[in-house]
Amino acid sequence: LAMSPAAFSLGGSLSYYATLLLSIVTRKKTVDEAHLADTKLSRCLGTLDLVALGVGSTLGAGVYVIAGEVAQKTTGPAVIVSFFIAAAASVLAGLCYAEFGARVPKSGSAYVYSYVTVGELMAFVIGWNLILEYAIGTASVARAWSQNFDSLLGGRVINIFRQYLTMSVPGIAKYPDFFAFGIVLLLTLVIAFGVKESAWVTKAFTLVNLMVLATVVIAGSWLADGANWRIRPGPNGTVEFGNATYAASRIGAGGFMPFGLRSIVSGAGTCFYAFVGFDAIATTGEEAKNPQKAIPVSIIVSLAICFAAYFSLSTVLTLIQPYFALDPLAPLPAAFAAQGWRVANYIIAVGAVCALSTSLLGAMFPLPRIVYAMASDGLLFRFLASVNRRLSTPLVATLITGLLSAVMACLFELKELVDMMSIGTLLAYTLVAISVLILRGNRDDLRHPDAEEPPGSVDIRVVTHRQQQRLPADRLKPEKQERQQERGSSDSDSADAVLVCDPHSGGLADLSTHFRQHRRMTWREYLRLSFRPESTAPTRFSESVNRRNTFLFLAAATLLAFLTENYPDRMHQPGVLLPTLAAFAACFGLLFSLYRQPENAKPVAFRVPAVPFVPCLSVFINVYLMMALPSGTWVRFLVWMTIGMAIYCLYGARSSTEHARQTIRKMRGIRLAIELDADGGKEVSQMMDKEQD
Repeated sequence: LAMSPAAFSLGGSLSYYATLLLSIVTRKKTVDEAHLADTKLSRCLGTLDLVALGVGSTLGAGVYVIAGEVAQKTTGPAVIVSFFIAAAASVLAGLCYAEFGARVPKSGSAYVYSYVTVGELMAFVIGWNLILEYAIGTASVARAWSQNFDSLLGGRVINIFRQYLTMSVPGIAKYPDFFAFGIVLLLTLVIAFGVKESAWVTKAFTLVNLMVLATVVIAGSWLADGANWRIRPGPNGTVEFGNATYAASRIGAGGFMPFGLRSIVSGAGTCFYAFVGFDAIATTGEEAKNPQKAIPVSIIVSLAICFAAYFSLSTVLTLIQPYFALDPLAPLPAAFAAQGWRVANYIIAVGAVCALSTSLLGAMFPLPRIVYAMASDGLLFRFLASVNRRLSTPLVATLITGLLSAVMACLFELKELVDMMSIGTLLAYTLVAISVLILRGNRDDLRHPDAEEPPGSVDIRVVTHRQQQRLPADRLKPEKQERQQERGSSDSDSADAVLVCDPHSGGLADLSTHFRQHRRMTWREYLRLSFRPESTAPTRFSESVNRRNTFLFLAAATLLAFLTENYPDRMHQPGVLLPTLAAFAACFGLLFSLYRQPENAKPVAFRVPAVPFVPCLSVFINVYLMMALPSGTWVRFLVWMTIGMAIYCLYGARSSTEHARQTIRKMRGIRLAIELDADGGKEVSQMMDKEQD
């Protein structure tokens, strides 16, 4: 029996097995801090390389489209405010990524971060969704690259595919895009050939893209007219501009904010996805030269550059041409053409091709790193973790994921699956913020591979003399128990070590002292410690309080986001208003409790400021955006997760590296516990009850 007198009966074995199952899905990755820099990959990426990767992944071809689309359909000139809000929300997630990049400089991004702090099952969920996110991102950008480049050739290539290779299969594209297939395979070889080589390609394309954007902004500033931000509709609600008359539905109230404050928030949700991609930097933990400093700096700098580009471009665009007259599909070329600057079309086309190229590399580069990290931990098939000695790259994972993405780009129309990218990214952002909250309240940042079990998990058993005779002598390990008592240690050297105590020989008092040191926290203590911690440094109880309240905050934030997103027009009804107020009060109370908890003061290269407010705000924003996704996205998400869980249950759970390090040791202790006699256990339980009385 372990930890509690109530477990003395043999029927408590069911509790043991339930505890074992819980320990499997919550076991955490053990990391040796002394060997964090060890890697089989080549450390050749500097800060500039990482900034180029982050900017290239984030500042894709959407920069030439999204500002005009949001301004014309949703916000008007106030699109610049939407970009500011979206950038602020992205910085919240970026700060959380930056701290983890400094603490755990390993390949795998959010997968590794959640594995270290939350547990194996959640880490697998995050990693599995990141694989889908990057695969779909690669395929969709490849098709966009193919179509954009073909437009420069007059549409000749696509017309050949449509004429001779038509397909009429449901769910499949109307024609195979071998152009997209080829470009993905070509860039796969570039990435497989070496990290430094692909970094040079990324920097070159990113530089050209930024030069084109700078040219567009400077040229557009000469054509800017501040009157375009002050246009008001006429008496009949319409506006005449050029040779067209625009209806009231497209104009709104006119001015800088024609569609109201709510439209700015809605536009910020769309603009938020324009900043997705910076997390590719976090997958380079084993290839950056100085990851503890380079990763945080690169994330913040890349987000700042992207915000400056989006903000300046949207400002110039809405000043060149009124928001209601913008072309949502090609706003920049149409705006310059309306001013007689048709030469700008060619400059913008070159920039778009370069932007798509860097986006494609940015989507392809992290994918094999995620697969490599999961395979190294045993959650995916281990042959995917092989590293080519000459190239120092995960060659097998790179080639397989590249071929998969190429096939998807060739055969599938991915419009319905694009939202799957969003749900995977937002889920990763949420878990990283949760992980920061948990890690700040832990006693130790990371667990050493050979570390002893933490206090409270020691395998305490009380056996009578008759039970002691039934147990094998090598299971009792009395010499280890003597050494533990001599040094006053409460940790077990082995998962199957047994603290032997015969209640008939007067050893019950010693057991009571040992048991009190490892007892479980009561609900009264939990409520008291939630707001009045006893120490300024994390303890076992404060760590438990911090972890519980973090997940309770996630649940309350999810409920609040669900109600505010789906029932904004029914807030006057008690059935909606009362749960919303309760969820808001719970979020506020839990936030205050997390603020009161002691923090781990271990110095690192970068720490998120204003914890827990920054991570909690990031959690709510990400969950709110997830609630806004269509129901079909959640259905496809469940299908993909069903496939992933089958792989985890049939392979990953038993092949995991942590299974051998942690779970097998606990299984020995469970088998030993089942061997104890139920009658003896009841006898000891009754004696302890009498002593407590």
